[in-house]
Amino acid sequence: SKSNYYAYSIIEKWPKWEKKILNVYGDKFSGKSHLANIFKSKTGALLIEEKKINDNIFKKIKLFENIIIDNYNEKFDEKLLYSIFNLVDQDNKYMLINSITPLNEISFKLPDMKSRSKNCLIAKIENPDDDLIFAIILKNFSDRQIKLEKKIIEFIINRIDRSYSKIYEFIYKIDELSLKKKKPINLKTIREIL
Repeated sequence: SKSNYYAYSIIEKWPKWEKKILNVYGDKFSGKSHLANIFKSKTGALLIEEKKINDNIFKKIKLFENIIIDNYNEKFDEKLLYSIFNLVDQDNKYMLINSITPLNEISFKLPDMKSRSKNCLIAKIENPDDDLIFAIILKNFSDRQIKLEKKIIEFIINRIDRSYSKIYEFIYKIDELSLKKKKPINLKTIREIL
């Protein structure tokens, strides 16, 4: 949708990026990992969960032209990140790094890391529009075998908080309630949860 089109279009343009490092950022559950998997399929990239990165990762990174760091968070070791940035730069690799906060707005203590973070392509995943909320709700309910009429989904769209995490929280609560009550979800239940 319009919400993630910019990030998706940059991934599709690879290897014709203006810079070698792309930072895709957005709310929790906004689809950053989904985009990372598209990039992985397209390029054969090494996908590393941020929490699994340590000093031993460099041998593995050396073997790949494209690197993905998924779920980067600000508590991560700056020196390690800086070393990865250097390796990507020296070996002329490409890197996609996903985060909730854009890298260029993180208060890095290392001056070199600060300047490196300002030299990335930055793509924001915006809050979802109505069409995307409709698709997310429909897909998640269908995955859980919960059937909802179109008018109920439209009722939800008009009242739900426009953030990915709130949408997923809502879906989780509906799922939990439908399993507990073992009855179809109706408008009264939806109102209750909203």
